[in-house]
Amino acid sequence: MIWGGEFGRTNYCQGTLTKENYGRDHHPRCFTIWMAGGGVKPGVYGETDEFGYNIVSNPVHVNDFHATALHLMGLDHEKLTFKHLGRRYRLTDVAGKVVSSIIA
Repeated sequence: MIWGGEFGRTNYCQGTLTKENYGRDHHPRCFTIWMAGGGVKPGVYGETDEFGYNIVSNPVHVNDFHATALHLMGLDHEKLTFKHLGRRYRLTDVAGKVVSSIIA
């Protein structure tokens, strides 16, 4: 099972905090993915700073996440390619490595 959002959320808002402006901002650098079962080790992988803004340990690029999720489903991300306008494309583009340290 995999759960995640499209982006992270900061634990603060930018600008003046008012009754009309109290929401949290979008966060382009860090996001949370929850994975369970299917051969995933229990525990936490990766860490942000105390503001939840910058990655301080074990960063996982989205291409690596996709490669890992596909691997857990028994698929090789490097074999999932298609040719379009003379170029080969794949979900993980020209990158993507399986994060083996989270696999049980």
